[in-house]
Amino acid sequence: MILRYLDFHSYILKNKNHSFLFRIPGLKDTWLFNCSEGSQFNFLNCNLKINNLSKIIIPSLHIVSVSGLLGLLSTLNLIGRTKTLHIYAPIGLKYYLDLGKKYSCTNFSYLLYVHTLKTGLIINQYFCRIYTLDYEQGYQFLFVQSQRSGTFLLKKAKINNLKPGPIYGKLKKGFTFLTPDGFIIEGNYLTSSSQLGIQVLCLTSFFYKKTIYGILNKHNFILFF
Repeated sequence: MILRYLDFHSYILKNKNHSFLFRIPGLKDTWLFNCSEGSQFNFLNCNLKINNLSKIIIPSLHIVSVSGLLGLLSTLNLIGRTKTLHIYAPIGLKYYLDLGKKYSCTNFSYLLYVHTLKTGLIINQYFCRIYTLDYEQGYQFLFVQSQRSGTFLLKKAKINNLKPGPIYGKLKKGFTFLTPDGFIIEGNYLTSSSQLGIQVLCLTSFFYKKTIYGILNKHNFILFF
C-alpha cells in the first residue's frame, strides 16, 4: 500500500505482514517501510518506478519484515541500478545480507549503506524527520512532516508593484519588510495559509495498549503492527 504525502486520517493495521510506501511531495523519491514478501508489487500497483526507491526502513529482523528484502535488492541489481540505497534496520541485518549475497554468489551494482537503528532522529531530509524509540518490545517510529508554507500569490504581488527577486522568497516565508518610505509589506498578506505538517506514529507492539489508545486522537495517522 502507499501513503501519499502523509495526508491521511487515523488508520489501523493489525497484520504484521504489511509494507507501505512513502512518497515525498514534489520529489520522485520513495521510501519503503517494512519489506515483507511481495513488497515489489506495491510499486506496480501504485504505478511507481522501483528505481526511485531511496530508503528502506526495517523495524525488526523477524521473517515478516525481511522476507522480501533480498529479492527486492536483487531486482534493483538486475535493472542496472547505480544510485545509492540506504537501509535503516536493527543491528544484525548487515550479516544477514552478507550471508544472502554469499549464498547466492551475488554482488550489487550499487552502493548499499546499512544504518543501525537507535533511539533518536534517524532521518532528516526533504522537510521530513523520522524518530525512533528503542525499547525491549521493539522499535517504534514517529514520522514528522514540517509545516509547509502557503502558495505565494504572484498576481497580488504584481498588483502591489513588487518586482520579482529574492524578496519573493522571503515574503513566501512570512517575513515583513519596511520600505524607505515607511510602507509595510507583510508576507502573510501575499501568501495563502500555511499547512501544518503531518505526524505519523508507527507502533510495532501492543505493549502499553492503554497509553497507545490515549494517543490515538492526537495524531493524524497511527499504525499498529
